[in-house]
Amino acid sequence: MVEAMQRRACKGTSIKSFNSIILKFPKIDGSLRNCKSIFEQFDEDSNGAIDHQELKKCLHELGVCFTEEEINDLFKACDIDEDMGIKFNEFVVLLCLVHLLRDDAAEFEAKPRLGVPNLEATFETLVDAFVFLDKNKDGYVSKNEMVQAINESGEHSSGPIATKRFEEMDWDKNGSVSFKEFLFAFTTWVGIEEE
Repeated sequence: MVEAMQRRACKGTSIKSFNSIILKFPKIDGSLRNCKSIFEQFDEDSNGAIDHQELKKCLHELGVCFTEEEINDLFKACDIDEDMGIKFNEFVVLLCLVHLLRDDAAEFEAKPRLGVPNLEATFETLVDAFVFLDKNKDGYVSKNEMVQAINESGEHSSGPIATKRFEEMDWDKNGSVSFKEFLFAFTTWVGIEEE
């Protein structure tokens, strides 16, 4: 995942300020909420979570060719509460990670969108937002990078704001934020809750 993010960072980002990310929240929120129908389609037993078998079927229907090991890794990476099921907010993160990890983005764009307009554009916006925050392009966001990004927005009293946002993202409290951690925090910021 880190390597995929570093490759993507080489392309740059269209995002110029943290404020521009915030202004996109309503559009991103709407697009991500539209994923609910996809989630419900693959939650075949309607228990509010996608299990390993349902995930395999989902990825197959999306035209994603991952090995069994890759599917297991993706499942473990997105099942953040380790309850052996992917809840809706975890599913949103999973779809974005699949988007990032796809080898051929053009092929992904050509696939049917399963009734969710602009989903790929939303995922690209999320990737762009992370690339904007990852100033040194190492695939992680540090607290200093977060402060720098918010300062670029012209907020001179942004230290406490940046610290708070960073703490919300750094789930494992190791001092750096991975793309996965960023996505989980972002789903919280835009109001996507576990249901």
